[in-house]
Amino acid sequence: MNSDFTITFLGTGTGVPRKSRQAPGLVVRMGSTPIILDSGSGSIFQLVRAGFRYYEIDHLFYSHYAHPDHINDLSALIFANQYFDPIRKTPLYIFGPPGIKDFSQRLIELYPLLGKTKFPIKVYELTQEMIRLNGDTIIKTDQLNHQGHACLGYRIEYSGKVLVYSGDTDYCENLINLAQEAEVLIIECSFPNEYKVAGHLIPREIASIATQAEVKKVILTHLYPYSDQVDVVTQVKEKFQGEVVLARDLMEVAV
Repeated sequence: MNSDFTITFLGTGTGVPRKSRQAPGLVVRMGSTPIILDSGSGSIFQLVRAGFRYYEIDHLFYSHYAHPDHINDLSALIFANQYFDPIRKTPLYIFGPPGIKDFSQRLIELYPLLGKTKFPIKVYELTQEMIRLNGDTIIKTDQLNHQGHACLGYRIEYSGKVLVYSGDTDYCENLINLAQEAEVLIIECSFPNEYKVAGHLIPREIASIATQAEVKKVILTHLYPYSDQVDVVTQVKEKFQGEVVLARDLMEVAV
């Protein structure tokens, strides 16, 4: 793919085990710099299938840690980095909402070997923040609305383009503001219009968010089985005039 700003979907499903959709996770590559956004169960093996070297990814960003389908492979990534030859020495940076430091410490208490790495692990808690990564990428965050849990959305600005990732959320103004004029909005579409669940989005809400934010392209992910039994793309298009894409595992998209 002839682009230096790309998205690779590691998993487009949920915590429900399925052949076609693994747990949530994606890699965003800005030039030569890849980052991970969420790493649910199996993400580390999907990285390999997608052609990435897990030991070359230094930055992990999490939407939330309250539900294991978004963060289960954090421990697996730390563990794997202890065994590559040569052993990793560069820091591993972990970002997430308030409480991610305590979560990471409890992982080490549960798996003491994770606290004996040859490389530093640096954990940062974010709310409404702006991070400059490698001088040419700006990452902005804001808190979203997911069943009362600490949860973040991410806005990545690189090379004059904008990518936004919702993580898990219900309809909220913060996501509309975060997604303003984005080229691509990766957004959860847990259920079709006929099956609203608190804390998650349905197509008509996605259409409203994308329209108000003046987004160019919407990519639907975090799909429960219900959303694969209904044409959710058409449901979004009923109220949104831009491009709508249904994500699939290992799909790569240029921003």
